[in-house]
Amino acid sequence: MDLGIKGKRALVCASSKGLGLGCAQALAEAGCDLVMNARGAEALQQSAEAIRKAYRLKPSPAISLQPRARPPCLRRLVTSTSL
Repeated sequence: MDLGIKGKRALVCASSKGLGLGCAQALAEAGCDLVMNARGAEALQQSAEAIRKAYRLKPSPAISLQPRARPPCLRRLVTSTSL
């Protein structure tokens, strides 16, 4: 099913495992560029790499690894989701 979101940028919070990871995978399959966010940097890195490989996404700033929600980190997260 074509959702018409191919090429759009999606922010997925808590995307290192569980429902967040499932959402990130579904959005990647639909053709979205991802900005992934989670507290655990190692699990987030592994999830992002798995999605890159599975959906043949090129490594880019569109998949940001933001381990903690502190003000500078939140600014980077917002900046990375902007077009």
